[in-house]
Parts: sequence; C-alpha cells; structure tokens
Amino acid sequence: MNRRTKTAVLGAALLVTAGATGATGAAGAASSATASTTPSAATGSTSAPSTASAASAASSVPAPSTAFAYTSGERQREAAALTGRAKLYRSAGDDITFSFDAHLAAEDTDDPLRATGTFEWSHYGGGDGAWAKAEVDCLVTGGKVAVVSGVVTDSDLPGAKGKRVGITVHDTGRQDRLGYSWASTGNPVETKDLPKCVGSAPFEKVKKGTGDFTVVPWNPKF
Repeated sequence: MNRRTKTAVLGAALLVTAGATGATGAAGAASSATASTTPSAATGSTSAPSTASAASAASSVPAPSTAFAYTSGERQREAAALTGRAKLYRSAGDDITFSFDAHLAAEDTDDPLRATGTFEWSHYGGGDGAWAKAEVDCLVTGGKVAVVSGVVTDSDLPGAKGKRVGITVHDTGRQDRLGYSWASTGNPVETKDLPKCVGSAPFEKVKKGTGDFTVVPWNPKF
C-alpha cells in the first residue's frame, strides 16, 4: 500500500460509525474504517499490516498498574487513572483495539498535566490498517468518564508522529463507550493545535466480550 493510500485508509477508519459501515458494505467499510488507526511513519511502498501485527502492538502495552500507591507503608489511592484494553464494535468485522495505562499520582492531584503513562490504538480491516502509540500528557476523570491526551511517539501512519490526540472513555460497567479527537476530521494527522485533555463525545461502543476499561475518578480539592 503506497503512502497516499495508507494515509487515506487510516484517516477514515474510526470516523466511520457502525451504521455507516454497514450501509456501505463490509468490504467498502473495512477499507474506509482502516483509516482511523494510527502507526509508525512509512515511506514508499509497504506491505499491508496483518492482524498479527495488531496483536503484537497491543501486547506491548504495559500491564495496568494498581490504583493504589504505597507511601511510608500506607496505602494511598492514586488521584486518577484510565486503564484497560478492548476492541470497538464494527459490523464489517474490522479489528479496532484501544489500550490505556494512564495515571495521575496522589501527590499530583491538583495538576492533571502531570499525568503519566501511555495509550495505543490500532485499526485493521480488509488487509490494510495501522497502529499508534502516544505518551500521556494530561488526564482528567469525573465519575466514570475519562479524557486523556498524549503525543504520538510511534506510528506507521505518515505524519502522525508528534501529533497530539485526545480520547474520551465512558466506563459504563456494561458496554463501555469511547470517542476520539479526530472524529470530525477523519484523521489524527489533520488535527491541528489540539489542546491537552480534549476528546470527543464517546459515540463508539466496545465489542462485547473483548475487554473492559476502568476509570478511577478524580477528586480535586476545591
């Protein structure tokens, strides 16, 4: 797949909702949906990513840490957290995975910009796709909703590295939901000057039985 094709494919991916995907047909949807993922810069012609690559990328995500830290032998809950891994539902069968390991330490309760960790996502379908990894630069949670942002540090999507992206997760306890900052542009590469901790409404649904996201609510001192 050449550079131009990969950018188009990855850009349309997550923007295509389940309904739109079904309407255009499994084959067409899979191709356009693939655009939503991210990945490491590629130049020239490259071979189409495989599902095995997606699994490998996802498996590299650090295991979620506990929601508690130990200070001087005492158990102390961290200020906020977003962890877990799950796939999104697509009627065409696209393989879309998001993984989070984002944390705000107890001592940083008053500053969500001090959050640390990483998150990854990938989108594969119809033999095409891509993946991306970002380093957390902000995390805000409220109740069971979290908004995390970060700068892409590794991806095979041309132009993705160095871009900030934001993701919103709603931990419903049944079928979690998710949204992303490039929902209106169709491609994270086309998002310009995104502020920290900005995502979109969680309009996507997690595919049942594929995983779960966990949100630790933030309780700032007002």
